[in-house]
Amino acid sequence: MAKSVKNSVAPDPMVERLQAALGQRQFTEQKMFGGTCFMINGNMLIGTSKRGLLVRVGKAAHAAAAARPHARPMEMGGRSMEGYVQVAPEGTVADADLRAWLDLALAFVETLPPKVKSAKVAKKRA
Repeated sequence: MAKSVKNSVAPDPMVERLQAALGQRQFTEQKMFGGTCFMINGNMLIGTSKRGLLVRVGKAAHAAAAARPHARPMEMGGRSMEGYVQVAPEGTVADADLRAWLDLALAFVETLPPKVKSAKVAKKRA
């Protein structure tokens, strides 16, 4: 009888597509929202999830982005997160569509100042 291997997760093809689309640009990856988020200068840019792509578009572009095909406002805990949209997998099948979403996110995130990680203060025990 063959053993089933737990915790064996196939790589997410969307992560590979986003890595390729970002090319030489400096970015980091962070596990968030049940997927992988791509960060530029410490700011979330775009991320993967089981429900599709999470795209940070900013409040000014939110309504227009949410009205695009296969997109809707991102919700977390039943609450809409203004400035972020969720794109169904059907909306990113073509590389041109994925690139358009990435370009929209870059247009907003590149306007943000870099986030500096604060130093964690060690707690002293009495």
